Amino acid sequence: MSREKPRRANLPPVQSNIDKLEEVINEGNRYGAQQMYKSISARYVSAERYSEALDLLHSGACLQLKHGEVTCGSELAVLFVDVLVKGKIPCDEDILDRIWKIYKLFPQISVHTNLDAHDDVQQLTEAIGEAKIRLHGCSSFLKAAIKWSEEFSTQKNGDPQLHTMLAEYIYSESPEVVVFVSPNLDDGK
Repeated sequence: MSREKPRRANLPPVQSNIDKLEEVINEGNRYGAQQMYKSISARYVSAERYSEALDLLHSGACLQLKHGEVTCGSELAVLFVDVLVKGKIPCDEDILDRIWKIYKLFPQISVHTNLDAHDDVQQLTEAIGEAKIRLHGCSSFLKAAIKWSEEFSTQKNGDPQLHTMLAEYIYSESPEVVVFVSPNLDDGK
């Protein structure tokens, strides 16, 4: 039994799915939308309609990140890079621009600028936990993009812009650079 080539005509135009999923997200069903992004993009990939899968995933990653859904947005961003690899999409300015747009939507809220000597341990723990989630999501996305660019660009070590984005995000967001301020400094001691 031979495996049939997927039929390309069975899928609707990608923009109709983008519009539908944007509506689902705006109604507040972000998890449901996430599952739909994954399943619909997989259909486009199996039909070898990589450009449309990229459009869908780019839209989803950006929209989820705009709504503060870092875990969902980063998952779709990594899937975006997976499609670049599966489709053997070359590293060019258009794709780098799309990666940049996703990157810029990752929250950039430095932990150490939000804390002072009066913050309690609970607030500090929560802030560090949120920073780790942001850092993990963005760095997973950018590391995948660097690996893709190593294979599909002329740069042996991947595109330098991607390395810069990763370094900037790690530097600005890493909870490990939080400076502990002793409560005694406020007492004049």
